[in-house]
Amino acid sequence: MRLLVLGAGAIGGYFGGRLAQSGADVKFLVRPRRREQLARDGLVIESPLGDARIPVRTVLAEEVRSDYDLVLFTCKAYDLDSAMDAIAPAMRGDCAVLPLLNGLAHFERLDARFGRASVIGGTCQINSTLKPDGTIVHGDSLQRVIFGERGGGRSARVEAFAEALAATPVEGSLSDDIEQDLWEKLVFLCALASCTCLFRGNVREIVAAPGGREAMLRALAANAEIATREGHAPRAQMLEFGRKRLTDPEGLWSASMLRDLEAGHRVEGDPIVGWMLERARKHGVDDTMLSLAYTHLKAYENRRDAGRLPSSGRK
Repeated sequence: MRLLVLGAGAIGGYFGGRLAQSGADVKFLVRPRRREQLARDGLVIESPLGDARIPVRTVLAEEVRSDYDLVLFTCKAYDLDSAMDAIAPAMRGDCAVLPLLNGLAHFERLDARFGRASVIGGTCQINSTLKPDGTIVHGDSLQRVIFGERGGGRSARVEAFAEALAATPVEGSLSDDIEQDLWEKLVFLCALASCTCLFRGNVREIVAAPGGREAMLRALAANAEIATREGHAPRAQMLEFGRKRLTDPEGLWSASMLRDLEAGHRVEGDPIVGWMLERARKHGVDDTMLSLAYTHLKAYENRRDAGRLPSSGRK
C-alpha cells in the first residue's frame, strides 16, 4: 500500500514514522523547512515505547502525483482548506483519504471536495507533541488508530491499512461502526478540551482542585447526552474509560488544544467545543461547561488576534 502522510507533526509524524520504521511504503508531504530538517536529522521520536530516529522520504506540494493508495490526513481543522488543496493531486483516481482530525465537522467538507466514497472514517488516540527542533514526543503508552468504512463493512483498502499497522507498535483497530467510534472519541475529547482549557491545567491539577473532579464528570455527562440525542449513545466501556481518564489523580495529560493555547497558537475551539455547544442547545442539554469553555476560547482568540498575548512565558 502506497501511503502519503500529510505533514510530519505530532500526529502524522508519529504514526507515519512508525509505519516507515516497519518498512511500509510511506512518503511525507511537508514544507521545505521540515524537509531539510528530516533530511538532516531523520524523523525523531521520543517515546516510552521506544525512541527512534527514522530515515524518511518526503515530497513538497508541487511534487505530489496521483500514485498513492491512501492519504493519512492529519492537519488542524483551521488548515482544512489549504490541506485539501495540497493533497488534491494525490486524490485523482482510486486514492482514498483517511482523516485523523478531531471532531466530526470536517467530513462534510471532505465529502464535498473528494466525494463521500473516497473519505474513510478515522480517529486516533495519542498524547504527543512536536518540539521546536522537530522531535516528536510521545507522552504515554496510548497510541491507537481507529478506522473503517463509514457505511460499514470491510474493504480491500481498509484491510490493507490494517495489515500495514499490524507490523508496527501502533494499536490499529478496524471498526465495523466507525461513526459510533467517532462520536465516542468526540464525547471524551470535548470534555477533556473544555475542562483543561477552561481551568488551564492537566487532569491531575484539575482533579486536585476543589470541584475539579465534579466538573470533569459534568462535562463528560453532558457530551454523552448530546451524542445520545444524536443517535450515538456512548457504550458503557467508553464511558468508564472516560471517567477514569478524566479523574485520574495522577493524570498528567491535557488536550492538545490547551498546549496550543498556552503556546499562543490557533485553537480548534469552533469545530470541537463550539460544534458540540450548538447541539447541546438544539437538544436542550445542560450546556454550562461547554458554554463557559467556548467563551473562554473565543476570548483567547480575540486577544490573540489583537496581538495582546504575552510575548514570553511566566515571569
